Amino acid sequence: MMEKLIIFDTTLRDGEQSPGATMTGDEKVRIAQQLERLGVDVIEAGFAAASVGDFLAIQKISSIVKNSTVCSLSRALERDIEKAGTAISAAARGRIHTFIATSPIHMQMKLHMTPEQVIENAVKAVRLAREYTDDVEFSAEDASRSEPDFLARICEAAIEAGATTVNLPDTVGYAIPEQFGSFVRDIRTRVPNSDKAVWSVHCHDDLGMATANSLAGVHIGGARQLECTINGLGERAGNCPLEEAVMAISTRSDYFQLQCGINTKELVPTSKLVSTVTGFPVQPNKAIVGANAFAHASGIHQDGVIKARQTYEIMRAEDVGWAKDRMVLGKLSGRNAFKQRIRELGIPVTSENEINEAFLRFKDLADRKSEIYDEDIQALFAPSGSQPLSNYYGFVSLDQRSETGERPYAKVVMTEGGGEVTTEAFGNGPVDSVFKAIEAHVKSGATLDLYAVNAITGTSEALGDVVVRLSLGGRIVNGVATDADIIAASAKAYIAALNKLKTVSPMNAQLAEQTP
Repeated sequence: MMEKLIIFDTTLRDGEQSPGATMTGDEKVRIAQQLERLGVDVIEAGFAAASVGDFLAIQKISSIVKNSTVCSLSRALERDIEKAGTAISAAARGRIHTFIATSPIHMQMKLHMTPEQVIENAVKAVRLAREYTDDVEFSAEDASRSEPDFLARICEAAIEAGATTVNLPDTVGYAIPEQFGSFVRDIRTRVPNSDKAVWSVHCHDDLGMATANSLAGVHIGGARQLECTINGLGERAGNCPLEEAVMAISTRSDYFQLQCGINTKELVPTSKLVSTVTGFPVQPNKAIVGANAFAHASGIHQDGVIKARQTYEIMRAEDVGWAKDRMVLGKLSGRNAFKQRIRELGIPVTSENEINEAFLRFKDLADRKSEIYDEDIQALFAPSGSQPLSNYYGFVSLDQRSETGERPYAKVVMTEGGGEVTTEAFGNGPVDSVFKAIEAHVKSGATLDLYAVNAITGTSEALGDVVVRLSLGGRIVNGVATDADIIAASAKAYIAALNKLKTVSPMNAQLAEQTP
């Protein structure tokens, strides 16, 4: 039998460190449930010491997820480890992931510690973590720029102290695939007790090589845990995308001789859910989960695929979750057909009441557009559109007027702290007038960093998916909303971002600079 490759997903921790990708507790739980459905072995649910919200989200995920290990990140600090241990206490299988920097530049410039002090702190952290769980992971932050002799020493000490997994992160995306694979193999060879732990790799995409480096660490280096995120979400340029690594292992099993327990048919639904929640759209030509990943425009390619799919396709679209025959629903469709489609799309629902509420939204949408596609149904369950982080601000209605030769005007009716207010303003365009109307009352002082509109389907009556990114005082948040009326969607997205700004602590952003 082939060896098992452990898939460690850090979308909820490293993925959330992407500027604007902050998630609510409910959104994190929804994604965690989908990751469990996907078959992820380890879900890094967050950084318990980062904020109260992160702690509570990890605690809730720990109580709900049963088939995956639930993990919390922690620095090599006593208070971090205590928080992590408490947060995962209810998990069927819990892990503490503790780390400390090991490269000369990090030890000298950031930690202001000697190598001996770093080893001492790492050992203390692992020993303390073992008091909470038998499953402890140790990461040597910036491993790819660390001195091999020192790295081998600290890894040996961490294993001796009780670490069951040792992670060698390419924290800044500095590695080159062949070199990184040999580097991982060399460190494992230097560590006398290397067989007492599972070795792991965690690669960033700063040079566009996160997937290649991760797979080299596995194939050449002998790592048997691969850390990744959905859609490659993560710090700076992101992480190794789970869907790419998994399908490389699956498609080229002849080369890797490994297996993982991922249900690949859940890759596309998981990708869409994460994209919807975070407001980070998937580029059309993205491998595996991009809209064009299985599209053929060239006549030569089309002819080949018609004659034999294998001429130009090394995977089947349906094997990664793309629907082979997309069911188009409409206003005459019944609840059973709607419910069946939810099941086929793999949308996680927690109650009949949730389905009933979504069905009402479906009927309302069907009255406004003739055909409802899979993407529309996914959007009906979008957490960001229906469950904002805070209900302090809410959208009620708007009146927007634009006329050639006249300055656009908007009047917005919104709720604030339970009361209803009306605000109005002129702007340079229909969307600008709406945003100015909202700000005329709220006066948030936030900067609009991004406004993006995506059509969920390819027709002129498609639902509009709007992302608004605001920044204020070092905090960056995304607001996401969908509506058949693109102006209304814009207002909802702006209000959703304001709600996040009102409640999100800057602590996550500060700690994000200190993680693997």
